[in-house]
Formats: sequence, structure tokens, C-alpha cells
Amino acid sequence: MQLKNKRILLTGATGGIGKHLALMLSGKGAKLAIVGRDASKLDDLANQIAQQGVAAEKIVADFEITGTAENVAAEAIKKLGAVDVLINNAAILDFIQFEDQSPERIAQMIHINVTAPIQLARAFLPQFKANNQGHYVMIGSIFGSLGFPHYATYCASKFAVHGFSQALRRELVDTNIGVTYIAPRGVITPMNDAAALAMLAKTGGNLDEPEKVAAIVVKALEHEKQEVFIGQPESFFAWLNGVLPQAVNIGLKKQTRLAMDYVIRKPK
Repeated sequence: MQLKNKRILLTGATGGIGKHLALMLSGKGAKLAIVGRDASKLDDLANQIAQQGVAAEKIVADFEITGTAENVAAEAIKKLGAVDVLINNAAILDFIQFEDQSPERIAQMIHINVTAPIQLARAFLPQFKANNQGHYVMIGSIFGSLGFPHYATYCASKFAVHGFSQALRRELVDTNIGVTYIAPRGVITPMNDAAALAMLAKTGGNLDEPEKVAAIVVKALEHEKQEVFIGQPESFFAWLNGVLPQAVNIGLKKQTRLAMDYVIRKPK
């Protein structure tokens, strides 16, 4: 896929991966609509994009609010004329014992990580089908194939995104509409707080720079890849978890025990 003049809607645009994605895509001549909750951060990002000689449309939105996905889709179409590519990148996570995660936070995470991107994908499907072209990029996680302790709800949300991506791709098999699923491992972004970073360092977890992940996403889109898993040995363990989960259980016991010294716990 040639990205020049492609009209792309990018959610989570001001986050670690999202910011680099926006700059790389605009650098290749794409026409962007960037979505985020913080208007000032969107302004800053739009200014950086403008320095590359192109303009980006800004959409301030909070996907926690019901109906936001449909409103964002409508605004993107109005501002860009149409959308050729949807990149669902917005997400939240917690490094926490499941028993200490509040019911409200669980509902919030499922809505932002699962419900909103699915609704946004659905909002563009009529246009994609009418034109018999379009592309979805779903930013998932290694944790969408590998259940990891202290990330139970986040894992559930990314397993859902992975399954949705596979199902939608198969449903659209006789069309020119593509679905790319990207599964990063740990990324150095504000989503991973100090406790999570300390735990990963102690347990030998690998972390990638967000710029590296963004470059892989852009390349996957250009080559219209179906699924891309980033990093070893994490990608191997994600595969192994699908064929021999008992072996992964054994391998994670030590990491689980080490992580207990870092995980957020509610005072008793």
C-alpha cells in the first residue's frame, strides 16, 4: 500500500506509539485525523506534523463516553472527506492484582480497549464495503495471546481484540478490505508505570522503544500484513501458549512470584 495521500484516522495519537505513528505516516504523505483526549497535546502534535509540510485534522474525544466512536467516525469523514485506513491504537492498562482492580476500572478498560475500537471499526464498514477497499490496523499485544499475571483484565481485552481481528478478516475474505493485527511486547511508554518497569527489569522482560514499534506498524501497513508479533522470546511464548499452555504456566511461576514485590496492592 502506498501511504501518500491515504486518509488515515489514528486513535491514541498523543501516546508513545501513537505520536511516532502520526509523525511517520504524515512524513510519508498521509492525510491524518488524529484523535486524543488532551486538546493541548493534540495541538502540539499537529504543530510537529505541520513542520513536515502537511496538516493534520484534530479530533478531541474520550472513548470512555458511550457514542464517542460513532461521533469520531462521522467527524473524521467530515474533515477528511472519507477514511481509507483506521488505526485503532487507543488503550489503557493496569499492572495490578485482579482482586484489587475496581469494578469501575474493569468496565472502563473493557469499554476503551474493546468496545470502542469494535464500534469504530463497524462505523467505517459501510463506506469500506461500498468502495470495496479500506484497511483496519488493530494494535493489540503479546498479552492478546499470552495470559500474563497481574494484567488479567488487560489480557482479556487484548485477547478480544485479537479474536475480533481474526474473525473480521475472515468475514471480509472476498473483499479488498484488509485487517492487520499488531502484537507488541512491552513498550517504554507512560502506560507502563514505574512499578511495571521495575517488575519487568527484575523478571527479565524486554522493552521496545515506541519509535521502533511505530516503524514496524507502518511497514506492516505498507505490506498489508495480516498479523505481526514483535520480539523474541515473547512471540515464541505466545505461540507456545496456544499449543502447550501447561509449559508456559511452569515458566511463569518464577516471574509471578518476583512480580508480587512490585504489583499495586490495595491496603488491607
